[in-house]
Amino acid sequence: MTKGRPSGFEWVVRGKEVVISHHGREAAVLRGDKAIKFVQDAESSDEQLLMARLTGNYKRARARSERSTVSSVDIIRQERDARS
Repeated sequence: MTKGRPSGFEWVVRGKEVVISHHGREAAVLRGDKAIKFVQDAESSDEQLLMARLTGNYKRARARSERSTVSSVDIIRQERDARS
């Protein structure tokens, strides 16, 4: 697994719905046109990224990875600048 890439998502068609789960827990249920579009998009794109965006986990994962890339030098500079 590449750092910062979404993972752990699965999807299944249940009747006329698409159920998206993340690590075994239901994360979203798509119905109607959204379900149809999802199935079409999933066939031709990165399913994990698509499901992360649809469930809102994409934003949180991205924010976490951006915070973790801040070096200690950057933190020291920010603190110094805030004091002046």
